[in-house]
Amino acid sequence: MAGDERVDAERLVVRLEALSRFLRLVDPHLPDSDLVAAHTLVERAGNRLSLSRDHTVVALAGSTGSGKSSLFNALARLKLSPVGVRRPTTGVAHACVWGPLEPANRLLDWVGVLPRHRFMRESALDGDDEASMRGLVLLDLPDFDSVERGHRLEVDRLLGLVDLIVWVVDPQKYGDRILHQAYLSQFRSHAAVTVVVLNQADRLSTQDTVLVLEDLKRLLTEDGLGEAPVLATSAKQPGMLNELRGSLETTVAERQAALRRVAGDLDAVGDPLTAMIGPPAAEDEVDRATVRQLTDALAASAGVGAVADASAAAYRHRAAAATGWPLTRGLRRLRPDPLRRLHLDDKPTETDAISQEIVPRTSLPEADAAQKSAVGLAVRAVSSRAAAPLPEVWKPALANAARSRAADLPDALDRAVGRTELGLAKAPLWWRAVGGLHWLFLAAAIFGLGWLAAGYVLRILGLPELDNPEVGIVPLPTVLLVGGLLLGVLLWLVTRPLVEWGSRRARKRAEQRLRASVSEVGREYVVAPVREVLNAYAQAREALTTVRS
Repeated sequence: MAGDERVDAERLVVRLEALSRFLRLVDPHLPDSDLVAAHTLVERAGNRLSLSRDHTVVALAGSTGSGKSSLFNALARLKLSPVGVRRPTTGVAHACVWGPLEPANRLLDWVGVLPRHRFMRESALDGDDEASMRGLVLLDLPDFDSVERGHRLEVDRLLGLVDLIVWVVDPQKYGDRILHQAYLSQFRSHAAVTVVVLNQADRLSTQDTVLVLEDLKRLLTEDGLGEAPVLATSAKQPGMLNELRGSLETTVAERQAALRRVAGDLDAVGDPLTAMIGPPAAEDEVDRATVRQLTDALAASAGVGAVADASAAAYRHRAAAATGWPLTRGLRRLRPDPLRRLHLDDKPTETDAISQEIVPRTSLPEADAAQKSAVGLAVRAVSSRAAAPLPEVWKPALANAARSRAADLPDALDRAVGRTELGLAKAPLWWRAVGGLHWLFLAAAIFGLGWLAAGYVLRILGLPELDNPEVGIVPLPTVLLVGGLLLGVLLWLVTRPLVEWGSRRARKRAEQRLRASVSEVGREYVVAPVREVLNAYAQAREALTTVRS
């Protein structure tokens, strides 16, 4: 028979487990219709391997008039067909078990053969004549070309469960198109568990039998079953059953048919699955340029530019309040802080970092249509970039993953902006120094003004005047008053460029921190789901390699 190489049961179980792992990985991402056959195989193979491996289930399959029932009776050497196998009116399979029936009942229950259609081939009169066939469960299937659709469905169901299939053809219809296109060609991965017999060969001459067998082998080669054995049989000539019977005896003795059937099923299922798995995903499956594009779109949508401008304005506002002329600082503090006007606090609490829910919403305007469209394009760019090297079937999964949390993006961006520390929490030391100098200059001016006022009052009252030392030709009180005022103005003029420079730095720093926060949101809500799919792809690729090994 074809497939003399033995199948290692442990290795087969490893392949089945790999297929099961593959399905668990791809189930959330690929269409169910593409995975039905693989799921069916995992369930069916698991059930078959858990049942008796001491029995080999062999099915006789063929068309109406091919002589399956006669062959069934001849192999059993009993008249079983008149008891229950009446073709073509019956649409159920009948089984003949060599050996005790009880050990095979669970297997026949799983196959779906009713108890009344089970026969035991065990007799004391046989002696050891049937010992070599012990463990064989021979099924006689309905005709696959029956006019009854239910019969054909039953055949298709049983062909998926048996360990070995003996296709019974006759000299008139061995080239039937339905047989080759709908059945034989679909079992190209199962040559190791396929036997084709030319039944009723006793009607042909020796020369015609050779010609028909050669033509049948040619057709089988076209079907992909060139390695399947082809035998000539006849139910009316017992000697013409010896080769088929010997083939079945070898199969039963090897206890390999069930394993070879599962291995063939794995090969058959693995072929379409291979088309779903291509080259490895690139290490930079979402490159920096794509992430930068996403960050740019999210930053615009989150109002990062507006917050950065507000940070610069807040720096100037707070600098003026800390370093301005002391008499006007109160008026400055009456104006609203540009950041707090947006409900932004540059001093996030410890609780904020732990619980995002308590971070209050900002007063930033909602993203406009253009900004939302830009975010959508950037999200699609992430999925498109990740899907570029992968098979087409993965593109919808990656696109869905990239959009899976899109509805949560606006709130996530707002929270990210709200809890970002903008770098304005701590006032620069030079603000305090400048503020102190302003107070010193103001104190000097006030002292000089008070000194001048006191002298004026004394002159009006006719009292002795105060001693007014001079600095050069200018009285000291006047120097203190005018000097304090002039130095205050000069200090203000000197600090203005410093404040502008600091505000630009504050804007840049705030924008960098905001973009970093926004980028993290993009990675968590867009890139991370895509990478989860890519990780599933990589693991599925590894599992499929084991399945195909």
